[in-house]
Amino acid sequence: MVGMDMEAPLPAEWAEARRRLELERQGNEVLQGQVDRPTRIVAIGGGTGLPMVLRGLARRATPKAREPGIDITAVVAMSDDGGSSGRLRRQHGALPPGDIRNCLVALAGGKNALKDVFQFRFGGARGLAGHAVGNLLIAALAELKGDFMEAVRMSGELLGARGHVLPSTLASVQLVAQMHDDTEVVGERNICRAHGRVRRVTLSPRSPPPTDGLLEAIYTADLIAIGPGSLYSSVLPNLLVDGVAQALKETRALKVMVANLMTQPGETDGMSCLDHVQAVTDHVGPVLDAVLVNGTPPSEESTRRYARRGSFFVATNPRDLIGAGVVPVQADLLKAGSRIRHDSRKVAACLLKMARSGL
Repeated sequence: MVGMDMEAPLPAEWAEARRRLELERQGNEVLQGQVDRPTRIVAIGGGTGLPMVLRGLARRATPKAREPGIDITAVVAMSDDGGSSGRLRRQHGALPPGDIRNCLVALAGGKNALKDVFQFRFGGARGLAGHAVGNLLIAALAELKGDFMEAVRMSGELLGARGHVLPSTLASVQLVAQMHDDTEVVGERNICRAHGRVRRVTLSPRSPPPTDGLLEAIYTADLIAIGPGSLYSSVLPNLLVDGVAQALKETRALKVMVANLMTQPGETDGMSCLDHVQAVTDHVGPVLDAVLVNGTPPSEESTRRYARRGSFFVATNPRDLIGAGVVPVQADLLKAGSRIRHDSRKVAACLLKMARSGL
């Protein structure tokens, strides 16, 4: 899993960085050999990146001989104000259900007809047009029960989700971005449309309260996966919830950023892997232990096609990452095919290996 040739190997530096990290984590139960309980993994993010991680983990969630199961908790950003979720927020005062829905579906096991129902989106131009059935169901259950978390729990039960999904906060929040030209943009949808370089994001209201159980999940995890996904609109909003940054600093869990494969036009233009790490540090301090990066370059044809859309391969320099205090872990993470995507099985395998055996 380690030492692919994106750059000349740095075995001595890598070994020393890993040794220091392992010494700091000697209190971790898994590393002490107590593997008679499920491996606890918390995955933080939103958008399409988080469901990718969850799909891979869900396939490994059932305990096997000589291998414990996995206790999966997904932590989802709640600042989405576009599409179906945005309409439900504006018209009904609902919390945004879209990313929650995608995570529940990702955790649903095997062939499940309800997954298709949850993901079905109405066509047309009026009324229900554009709404996903799962969004409507979660919003309806929340209104019926007067409890958004109960709606999430019931939806997960219907789907047979192999894990838990937690909104990072139950407050109604908006994402606010300070751009490099000193302008301020309010709302995730507007930020995505602004096509300017983001300097910093905050939540409004600032430091909203965490959902019950979120901080406990962070403190008791064996590994916390952060990303991949839209850095400023899907990943960082979770870390800005009250208490989350402090919990990440204090937990004994291994904290791993799953690096994005490609830059996102209008949001992370020109940013390297180190820049992504630095953005996290700038917002919440030095909370990352390691970065899981792809070590296999995509085909030239694929990179040219993405370049025409303004998206480029995220550059990674292991020496720079080590200098920033994080351990680079390289592996072949690409999914086969013409699209440049993470392979959920490969990502899950790497995360599980780190959670159970360290770096």
